[in-house]
Amino acid sequence: MVRVERLSFSYVVRGRRFPILKDIDFHLEKNGILCIIGPSGCGKTTLLFTIAGLRVPDGGSVWVDGVEVKAPRKKTAVIFQHFGLLPWENVYENIALGLKIRGVPRREIMRGVESTMEHFGITKLARKYPRHLSGGEKQRVAIARALVLKPDLLLLDEPFSAIDALTREALQEFVLRVWKEWSLTIIHVTHDIEEAVFLGTEIIVLGKDGRYDHHYTLPREKGEDFRDGPVFHDATVTMRDRMRRIVNESSL
Repeated sequence: MVRVERLSFSYVVRGRRFPILKDIDFHLEKNGILCIIGPSGCGKTTLLFTIAGLRVPDGGSVWVDGVEVKAPRKKTAVIFQHFGLLPWENVYENIALGLKIRGVPRREIMRGVESTMEHFGITKLARKYPRHLSGGEKQRVAIARALVLKPDLLLLDEPFSAIDALTREALQEFVLRVWKEWSLTIIHVTHDIEEAVFLGTEIIVLGKDGRYDHHYTLPREKGEDFRDGPVFHDATVTMRDRMRRIVNESSL
């Protein structure tokens, strides 16, 4: 579903080039969940935005469903950090935003938004504004806004970073339910090791220098007790040791 081949990216500031990603190479099968973790500043979000077609790489390429990504594609949806909800629009209008940008007819927008709100149990929030929503409600609205576009690839940029621990766990479980129900392929950027292990069928670690460091494979089927089981515990310990090693090596 997603292929990244020898991808490199640099930011240019005042004529000076600052490399962020270097020769990143991986692939993700259809209906998998890839979690990207690594130290701050290693290029996780930049990699996600490049996959989304929002950044143009210096070298290498990104392929989604057999087509090279040169610009944002219609069937890729992105959920940004802090949800990216427009504070001056109510829930209904926020969910309708992408459809309006695409020029979808008004009646079709209404059907799509109302059906999606009903699916996610947020119909009663339709006339509320983001400032009146809890963190969990904002996340449901953000996911509804993404899925009303009927994507096959969902990209998430640390959407749970500002949410309390118990709500975050509930939303992680919600994402897994959405993944199964909608047959999505998901790429999720996070700083949280436990989150990556709980959600991911695959995990890649980026090093401090923006290079691909390591790749882990985890079970696709995760029962209700997965978070309390030995596979989760062992994988979390392994990932934490790897991250600690990366941080220590970069400080030498």
